[in-house]
Amino acid sequence: MEDIDIENERIRTEQCTANLIAVRAITAFIVLESDPSSWDGVLKKAIEFCSSLSDQCASSGYAVQSLRLITNPFGEYLDTSCAENAVAGLKMLEVQLLALEKVSGIRIRFSIGAARTVEEIKLIPLFIKEAGDLANCCINVPFSKDGILDFEMVTAGAEVCESLGQETIRGEGNFNFTINFNGPHLCPYFPAGFNTKELGESFVIGLEYPDLLVHLLEKMVPPGASSIVVTPALRESAWMKAAADMKAAVETHVAVLAGLAHATAVTSGRSFAGIDSSPAPSKNVQSMCRVIELLGVQNFGSCGTVEACAFLTRIFKSIQGAPLVGFSGLMFACLEDTGLALAAQRNQYDIRALLTYSAVCGIGLDTVPIPGDTSVQQMAQLACDCGTLAFRLNKPLTVRLFPVPGLVAGDITRFESVDLCNCRVFDIP
Repeated sequence: MEDIDIENERIRTEQCTANLIAVRAITAFIVLESDPSSWDGVLKKAIEFCSSLSDQCASSGYAVQSLRLITNPFGEYLDTSCAENAVAGLKMLEVQLLALEKVSGIRIRFSIGAARTVEEIKLIPLFIKEAGDLANCCINVPFSKDGILDFEMVTAGAEVCESLGQETIRGEGNFNFTINFNGPHLCPYFPAGFNTKELGESFVIGLEYPDLLVHLLEKMVPPGASSIVVTPALRESAWMKAAADMKAAVETHVAVLAGLAHATAVTSGRSFAGIDSSPAPSKNVQSMCRVIELLGVQNFGSCGTVEACAFLTRIFKSIQGAPLVGFSGLMFACLEDTGLALAAQRNQYDIRALLTYSAVCGIGLDTVPIPGDTSVQQMAQLACDCGTLAFRLNKPLTVRLFPVPGLVAGDITRFESVDLCNCRVFDIP
């Protein structure tokens, strides 16, 4: 009888909160060879798979926001012997994707994988200028046995940031490029996600659920209170209940999605690698700043933020029901979270604070607008600070900087991308 009651409660939770959690991405990892005639078959098979799983998720009540493909490193299938040949190959890939999208009626977001060498990194600005969203890509910076980052590769990445800041409209091309440290492996999100031939073909699911977290925490706030913490003596019990409720609610949905994924994997022959349990931010959902405040912190960036970040990270990394991949942690993206953007305008946190929070959570320095005249050396050294944390703490962190042309610290950005908020330009420490 108790088992039946538990199952009924699980079903009620699933039905009541399904609209508060979305599938941010169904991401298939694919392997392309150097023969362009083989690309169409690989792309078609992956698109059909993503479409099938998307339909099943939708039938179960989950909105699917994007279908994504991530390739092995682009230097393995594009002719990178000269820029002209590389761009020609990219254009050929674009034609094939557009044709398949027209037939299927599905928009597919695409990543060309990682750049492996400094010479390949130099092609990235050209790729993004020519192909935009088709050319999402990253670099993976190694760490020597003596604990020293590959500074030549980091500097080449900073040069990409500088070039995209100067040569794309409003510097928005930097949305499609990031510098990775220590992974993140099997990440469903762009542009940090990458694949290798050794990993082969698999798929993962990324989630978006800040709305769910806010919904659960707001239900716990006593009448007349501003957070779940009423007195110091009761804070521990309130946080423990909050952790249990959030974990249980997320796991309810993970169980459903993992079940769909495993079933689809059996019929498709593509392996299900796992779920990124991060509550991915966007400008269209509740801010993660609101979650921090509901835990009793005055505002994001004030004293207590580090502890609250660590608390939330432990919850997201404890989610069961599927293998955890990618970041599976607390993600702060300054230009994708309206609350973070507003907090920046109020000077409630700075880049040093973001680095501190990265030590106990998250994604690193993601979508951080900086002055347009920031030097390559400054960007490289800032990236190395983040990379050192990644390797020292054995966690994936990334750096996605936006040097904004014509703006200085304190100015407000004027981005027009539908994916981006506008935010105060940060000072460089």
